[in-house]
Amino acid sequence: MSLDRKIAALAVLAPKVFRFTDLDQYRTAVRNLKVEFTPLARKISAEQIILNLPGCDINFAKSFPRIADGQLADNCTAVGFSMDDGFPIRFNGVERDQSAIAIGGSGAAYATVERTERQYASIIFTPAIQDRGWPQAGPNWKAFETSTAAQHWLRELVRQILSTSVTFDAWEAGDASSAIRESLLAGIDAAFAHVVDARWAFHANYLGHFRSFRDIQEVLSGNIGRPIYSEELAREVGASVRTMNEAVKRYRGMSLHRYLRLRRLWLVRQRLLAGTDSVKGCALAFGFWHLGDFARSYRLQFGERPSDTLVKSRLQ
Repeated sequence: MSLDRKIAALAVLAPKVFRFTDLDQYRTAVRNLKVEFTPLARKISAEQIILNLPGCDINFAKSFPRIADGQLADNCTAVGFSMDDGFPIRFNGVERDQSAIAIGGSGAAYATVERTERQYASIIFTPAIQDRGWPQAGPNWKAFETSTAAQHWLRELVRQILSTSVTFDAWEAGDASSAIRESLLAGIDAAFAHVVDARWAFHANYLGHFRSFRDIQEVLSGNIGRPIYSEELAREVGASVRTMNEAVKRYRGMSLHRYLRLRRLWLVRQRLLAGTDSVKGCALAFGFWHLGDFARSYRLQFGERPSDTLVKSRLQ
């Protein structure tokens, strides 16, 4: 076997490691999963370890406090679970920590609020898994309660795969990849075989509430270049402000007005980093008319003055 072929075979089982300490430089490298986020912390210490296998990607993430929305690509099946125990993650409007496993199908979306650093894993299969008896996800990811033993098995399996994969040589890589995928399928089979009925899961998987929230997100995503306020949002969504407030409280854990303000602060930061002409002009463009209050809120959220962010953009 040539040296190039040996290197290519080894690369199949070589995990890629990405680390970030700069909030503005954070980018997700996960294939087939689009994620948008709004930070809830000034500074971050994030890590992604990604192992790409034939037909299967393993993604381990050390995350940071944030609001996140994800959507899976077409012709994929994804399974996710936490890799640690800690402060509950709000997933699709329900807070849950231990013994939970989530599944998403082609094009499925989810919404999370992570208020502390957490660790979790996702396994994305391409093409989509068929005829395995796993729960069927619809437009939204679905979450289920499984046994503690099944979840711990999956956690340990992911850790062992990531630590062991680098030990295989070029001739062993192909056989190891197939065997690893089979072990993952077996672990997920066991987790879904131990699913129990749980009231929280019913609420997390209820599609009616999720559709309302997704309508709000769709309108907001189409207006990233300008502020959008509650009255206009209600008109475009076709719902009352009260209904929208209840939906945002469920899926974001905060009021509609607080969420819109937080989102506008993040959009201001992105505009400043792009090198806008002035802090004042940018603040006004996104609806912050009280500049003193804006500056205090910005510094509290991001740990620096708006002018510092603008100077940073001009030095890059």
